[in-house]
Amino acid sequence: MRIAIGNDHAGPAYKNEIVKFLIKKGHEVINYGTDEFSSVDYPDFGHKVALDVENKKVDFGIVICGSGNGIAMTANKHQGVRCALCWTKEIAELSRMHNDANIISIPARFTSIEQAVSMVEVFLNTSFEAGRHALRVDKISCS
Repeated sequence: MRIAIGNDHAGPAYKNEIVKFLIKKGHEVINYGTDEFSSVDYPDFGHKVALDVENKKVDFGIVICGSGNGIAMTANKHQGVRCALCWTKEIAELSRMHNDANIISIPARFTSIEQAVSMVEVFLNTSFEAGRHALRVDKISCS
């Protein structure tokens, strides 16, 4: 799989561990995130990941910021993007099964790195159930 990842200053350590995990699993990773801990603007990174998902250059995206909210809001401005803010493996799983999420947003200040890696693993290994959920997902976009 091709996966884009982006993060602000709250997430370099998270990104680095997730990238190591993804490469170990044989995935190709496009890294848009910062490696610095000095303040940067999360939209600059969220838009890059979302554009790759929107334009089908990648299969999935991962975004990380302090709360996970701002970068998720940014990503969700793009057509065809369904970015889910997740803080447990169960929510990550349901975001794929029921919402066909294609980007996971991780709140670095509210999850551990181990939780984040675990959520990413579940997210990537869970399929969309479609059926009754597909009808709902089709109603999400405004276009």
